[in-house]
Amino acid sequence: MPVTVVRLNLVDPAATPGSLSARYRAAVEMAAYADEQGVDTVQTEEHHGSADGWLPAPLVFAGAVLGATRRITVTVSALITPLYDPLRLAEDIAVLDLVSGGRLVTVAGIGYRPEEYAAHGRDWAGRGALQDEALETLLAAWTGEPFRHRGRTVRVTPRPATRPHPPLLVGGSSRPAARRAARLGLPFFPSAHLPELEEYYHARRAEYGTEGWCLMPPESTPLLHVAEDPDRVWAEYGHHLLHEARTYASWQPEGVRSAVRSRAADAAALRAEGVYRVLTPGECLAYAAEDGGRTSLVLHPLCGGMPVEEAWRSLRLFAERVLPRLEDSGRGSSPVRGAGGGGI
Repeated sequence: MPVTVVRLNLVDPAATPGSLSARYRAAVEMAAYADEQGVDTVQTEEHHGSADGWLPAPLVFAGAVLGATRRITVTVSALITPLYDPLRLAEDIAVLDLVSGGRLVTVAGIGYRPEEYAAHGRDWAGRGALQDEALETLLAAWTGEPFRHRGRTVRVTPRPATRPHPPLLVGGSSRPAARRAARLGLPFFPSAHLPELEEYYHARRAEYGTEGWCLMPPESTPLLHVAEDPDRVWAEYGHHLLHEARTYASWQPEGVRSAVRSRAADAAALRAEGVYRVLTPGECLAYAAEDGGRTSLVLHPLCGGMPVEEAWRSLRLFAERVLPRLEDSGRGSSPVRGAGGGGI
């Protein structure tokens, strides 16, 4: 049965400090409501220096959501790990793991925007080595034992609650990302439906003698909005969906693959394309049942600066008219299924 996901990245191109503060508070309230209603996962992501306020601090936001909820999983997809001090990152994730009882899932991405590295004083050309160091440091730090780091012996305490360590996946759409995951014995999360990359990952695992698994996005991973009248939503709010689609596409260099990349130039083309979909509750249920049943349903209520009241309408329709009719058996069996494509 499909895993249900609420995606929250807090984008708003017309925000003021006051309106953005209200949007953040609403997002945490939506996460709490989703938790109460039985949604499986809140998914968030990371970008820096975007004029529309795209969320730059996903672990801080994840902490707020985890503190306001009791059972829902929070997936950061993806955290741009080379931008962080790896020891401090190990501490932050350990604390969130302890606070949440293991409900934080981190997808470690390398990023694809050189300007984000420049802003943080990181070497874009050396991003692979930075990613290696970050992941190796996290795994060593979470043992709770002393280890060597940058020429000195260090120890990170407290240890996380989750054994052997908090859920950590390696994201990406390249062979180096797959090799890195295989070498470290970590699960691999391709950023798009790339079966040949999954095969490569498992072949490298066999060579390294490590264990692991691949969380492969389906060929289609549309972002959903639920409404009684989709025509009204497209007419009144289609520009919000288009804003996010075009912004995200503008960041994608050649060779980077994403499950939610759009090529639409206007709202009409975006609607026809199907990457972003506005569905009635009945259409959402029909979509969930297509092809023998979808692996995930990704609701994106605040997409692209969507007004908070419209976002609440979408979320409540989903909770009241879609969730009760999805079969309960099998839902939520894996906390990272349906983590949502893109953002890696």
